[in-house]
Amino acid sequence: MRNAVTPTNQKNHDLSVSHNPTDFRSLMNYFWNFMDNSNSDISELSPKIQVTEDKDAVKVTAEIPGINEKDIDLKVSSDGYLSISGEKKNEVEENSKDNYFSEISYGMFKRTIQLPWDLDYDAATAGYNNGVLTVSIPKSQTEKQKFKKINVSKS
Repeated sequence: MRNAVTPTNQKNHDLSVSHNPTDFRSLMNYFWNFMDNSNSDISELSPKIQVTEDKDAVKVTAEIPGINEKDIDLKVSSDGYLSISGEKKNEVEENSKDNYFSEISYGMFKRTIQLPWDLDYDAATAGYNNGVLTVSIPKSQTEKQKFKKINVSKS
């Protein structure tokens, strides 16, 4: 029992031989990036989204480069969830496997967001140009009338 605890000043470890902080940092970054992407709705292929609002409509803009508009599927649920899904297809033939290095991803993606406004989903429009998807959804009449401007006069 008397040797169970060793004071730290009795052992002198040479960390320069066995410790490489750059490799460890790379490994940890890879691990945390993998965990972040695997546990969320936002993966490497999922589009980055911007939601803006004006007095008449809500606009959702999504970056989806390298995809044909026919491969994009848009759905909206009655409780206000907008779902953008699709597939980025690999156009390279399987016979040519001469890639040395590639960071280009291919596969299915899906991104779902909740829109907190009372919107007229039947009048929604969407367009896709230069890798950017734009969805415009008009506000319903009740949403437009939620706020009334009150003029302030000098008293």
